[in-house]
Amino acid sequence: MRIINCVAKWPGSVHDARILRESPIFTAFEATPKPLNGFILGDSGYMLRDWLLTPLLKTRSVKDEAYNTALCGTRCTVERCIGILKRRWHCLHTELRVAPRKACQIICACVTLHNRATTPADLVSDDDLSDSDDDDDYVAAAPPGNLTITERARVSAAKAVRDRLIERVF
Repeated sequence: MRIINCVAKWPGSVHDARILRESPIFTAFEATPKPLNGFILGDSGYMLRDWLLTPLLKTRSVKDEAYNTALCGTRCTVERCIGILKRRWHCLHTELRVAPRKACQIICACVTLHNRATTPADLVSDDDLSDSDDDDDYVAAAPPGNLTITERARVSAAKAVRDRLIERVF
């Protein structure tokens, strides 16, 4: 129930996949070695990567269906976390009537305070208390419809990873 990445840089509504693509966490996971073992789970609006699992749009077997069920059930934790964040900080329920830059700061502050509230005091490190400014950490987003050869290779590799996982686990 802790938020490991918060990107609040744009006024208004921006698609989750664009926010991820332009975040430092995307850059870190696209590099080798990966910052963490395991996978990040996303819904079908995200791009498939070898580290970012998305649901299968067309299931071919019972194993595929079990994978989709497990993925969606696990993602419920994220939705529950967002619900707790919004209940804890009621200002996030509605439009923030402040300048866009101030709204971004309020959102990040709410996330930071949420994490502090969900972490026992003896587990908070000095790094959690430091003030970091990631405003300049941008990654150029690829146009959604135009997959380059490199992008196609990444998607193919990610499909192979997902298929192996489904075969071994489900």
